[in-house]
Amino acid sequence: MDFRLDGMRALVTGASAGIGLAAAQAMAEAGAHVVLAARRTALLDAAVAGLTARGLAAESLGLDVTDAAEVQAATARAAPFDILFNNAGINRLQPFLDIDLATFDLLFEVNVRAAFVVAQAVARRMVETETRGSIINMSSQMGHVGGPRRVAYCGTKHAVEGFTKAMALELAPYGIRVNAVAPTFIATELTRPFLDDPAFATDVLSRIPLGRGGEVQDVAGAVVFLASSAAAMVTGTSLRVDGGWTAQ
Repeated sequence: MDFRLDGMRALVTGASAGIGLAAAQAMAEAGAHVVLAARRTALLDAAVAGLTARGLAAESLGLDVTDAAEVQAATARAAPFDILFNNAGINRLQPFLDIDLATFDLLFEVNVRAAFVVAQAVARRMVETETRGSIINMSSQMGHVGGPRRVAYCGTKHAVEGFTKAMALELAPYGIRVNAVAPTFIATELTRPFLDDPAFATDVLSRIPLGRGGEVQDVAGAVVFLASSAAAMVTGTSLRVDGGWTAQ
């Protein structure tokens, strides 16, 4: 089995921090040339500088994934990618009865529509250039279960799980694998305000049989596996990095 990614080009969205940055670093360490994409270009440039200073192959791409025309133009200009980690996403917590349509629409715009647009643009280039690639969509354990104050978010991640399966079926004849990675609560700048709440953190840990919260490296390892030839027979599935949360 080969977990190396030498000679491959990887695009990572939402790569300026957190899981995206950790996955980009892990793929670069595995030999890939990684393109880090996000809107926060100052953070991107700093991240790329840190990677290249270590002799890793990385470059930045300022990109608003909610702008379909910008995404399509950027992928058309770039050399085809062998790997896409479709990571960009957001969350807003609201009780179901209080969810406003602006919040609902925002979550579906970023987590579903933008993820679809990026995957389609990258896949089209793969097909045009006969690139047998790997697309990895960012899901969540909440794409398999429900959670209070997460009705809209759960809806978006169940949608990601659904289109991952359908994309895998359509792209399999081209040798393109499509999978999702579905983590539990991972310590990042986005989740820290929640995890810093002792009651919330205690509740989360009580639901994870392994007895600890997730770290960005846990997800990065799963991404490298799904991107590599070690996962050559894996498509249309969701790799749950949840410590056993959804096994109960």
